[in-house]
Amino acid sequence: MKQLTAQRITPSWMHHGEGPCWSKEWNGLAWVDMLAGDVMTFTPGDQPRRQHVDAVAACVRPRRSGGQIIAVERGVVLTDPTGAVEREIPMWGDPEIRMNEGGVAPDGSFYVGSMAYEQTEGAATLYRVALDLSWQPVLENVSISNGIAWSPDGTLAYYNDTPTHEVSVFDWSPEAGLQNRRTFVAPVLDDHAAAAATDPEESYEPGRVSVSPDGLTVDSEGAVWVALYGAGQVHRYLPDGVLDTVVAVGATQTTACTLGGEDLRTLYITTSREDLPDGVQPTAGSLYSVRVSVPGQVTQAFGG
Repeated sequence: MKQLTAQRITPSWMHHGEGPCWSKEWNGLAWVDMLAGDVMTFTPGDQPRRQHVDAVAACVRPRRSGGQIIAVERGVVLTDPTGAVEREIPMWGDPEIRMNEGGVAPDGSFYVGSMAYEQTEGAATLYRVALDLSWQPVLENVSISNGIAWSPDGTLAYYNDTPTHEVSVFDWSPEAGLQNRRTFVAPVLDDHAAAAATDPEESYEPGRVSVSPDGLTVDSEGAVWVALYGAGQVHRYLPDGVLDTVVAVGATQTTACTLGGEDLRTLYITTSREDLPDGVQPTAGSLYSVRVSVPGQVTQAFGG
């Protein structure tokens, strides 16, 4: 098993960084400062660009026609290549529920999920936004809908409902959508990492501390990279579920990851300082990165 250490590459720009993706559409990386309602874009070596879009900016992906699709507090918005909002699509009115994370499927549709502000069990839904901008629920009674991404051949979709402490995998096709949900992996920490991540006043059972899978991405070999919130790690699992690589991150609240750079071999990792007191973990809210040997996939663009 490989052990890597990510390097901090920005100051603590974000309160709750999430949902990174690399696209030539914006010549670099985009992600969100979710609870600030801002979309961040960043070309390494330049200053970041921050665009406020809503009370919440939960996820951003490119559009085939240029611009972005952005999941906002209770729906999605479409922007043109200049960043101007072209259209807003509200999806519900309940102020207790907000968007959380999403991704674009091989057919160009946008899968995006919600969560309750109070993290109420079973209150969330995963939705599919079609190319004609119609939308429908595709998975209900989830709690914190998180990272969804597809295998290179497009037949498998990996998904996290974070409180389940596991990564799920579905069979997927454009005609049938998500089918046959099952457990892909249930990540645990090794003894050293478990001891570091566990409250010192609590005990832990060696090798059996379950963690909270957050955002994920799938590389060109079909391996799944999963950010483990609260653990300060990203894990890479081979298609058969074997743990292949552990990346240490210098902020425990690791939220999401993506592969980018010109050769798609830089793993970018977002972090959060939500609920952290001032002066605690001063590097939280920073962007981290590490070079890896296997490239990622080109980010799918929304077809609408």
